Amino acid sequence: MTRPGSGLRPFSIKAKLGTLVVISVFITTGLLIVALRTRTEFRFITVFSVIATLLITQFVAHGLTAPLDEMRAVARSISHGDYTRRVSGAGRRDELGDLAQTINRMADDLEAEDRHRKELVANVSHELRTPIAALRAVLENVVDGVSAADPETMRTALKQTERLGRLVETLLDLSRLDNGVVAIKARRFEVWPYLSGVLKEANLAASQRRLSSGSGNHSRTDVHLHLDVSPPELTAYADAERLHQVVANLIDNAVKHSPPHGRVTVLARRGAHPESLELEVVDEGPGIPEAERHRVFERFNRGQAPSPHGPGSDGGTGLGLAIARWAVDLHGGRIGVAESARGCRIQVTLPGNPQPVG
Repeated sequence: MTRPGSGLRPFSIKAKLGTLVVISVFITTGLLIVALRTRTEFRFITVFSVIATLLITQFVAHGLTAPLDEMRAVARSISHGDYTRRVSGAGRRDELGDLAQTINRMADDLEAEDRHRKELVANVSHELRTPIAALRAVLENVVDGVSAADPETMRTALKQTERLGRLVETLLDLSRLDNGVVAIKARRFEVWPYLSGVLKEANLAASQRRLSSGSGNHSRTDVHLHLDVSPPELTAYADAERLHQVVANLIDNAVKHSPPHGRVTVLARRGAHPESLELEVVDEGPGIPEAERHRVFERFNRGQAPSPHGPGSDGGTGLGLAIARWAVDLHGGRIGVAESARGCRIQVTLPGNPQPVG
């Protein structure tokens, strides 16, 4: 069976080399015919034939080797860390054009990875700097005698330590995502009490912490969380811990972008398959522009839309939605931004318990 694209293409290198051979034969044959009719000596015909063949071969060879020289230069630049150069022959309709497109795609991927690496260092440095500076200031004041080591001062230090812990835990989740070392431990559970507990934890965290930047721990206390599960006895099959990450991060994101005294609704419905689950988290914020929707689940993406942050809210690390997508992907599910007349609506679909075949 012939693979697609493995045949002889009109502009392939094989076709060009074949054409070169045919042209050379025609030139030699033509010169031989001329020699026989004009009684020209064969040595002159041979010289003319060799010169013509060499000129045509040189022309064809230049067209083949020039792109290879450029590709070698671009590959050398990439190996030295310069990911900005591209091969110009990507429009060719032969194997060299395919190779040029492959090199350019590789350069695009490497440039994106390099940009993400720099963003990782910059964002992590920024996120670590604030709680470390605050914790250091509190401890220096205690050591210098400016402040007493009373419960209030220690609570302030504890808040910053918890903030650091949440950030480190988020980065550990990110590392597990990259290394692919996390396996899901799915089980059957009742949806209403489970989601009710997640919402209670979110409210409790908000009431106890006024400074927060970690995923899944908002600090807004003016936003009302509402749960809607139908039917009430709904059950699902999923990894409870990973699903907690999904729901907590989606709530955290929705609360941060809600208007003052807004409302965030978590809806749960039965999916199309046995014990599958359809989840929605809906807020009343400014929503996500359609052009940005494909980027909201990227790491460190904080969005371009203006967010009406209320008191005590912050922009977050930009990792929460990326981790939510990772947890959904572990289940083989789907997550995305859905159309909504007001605010933002994020839909999650979990496949449920796979049924044995046969």
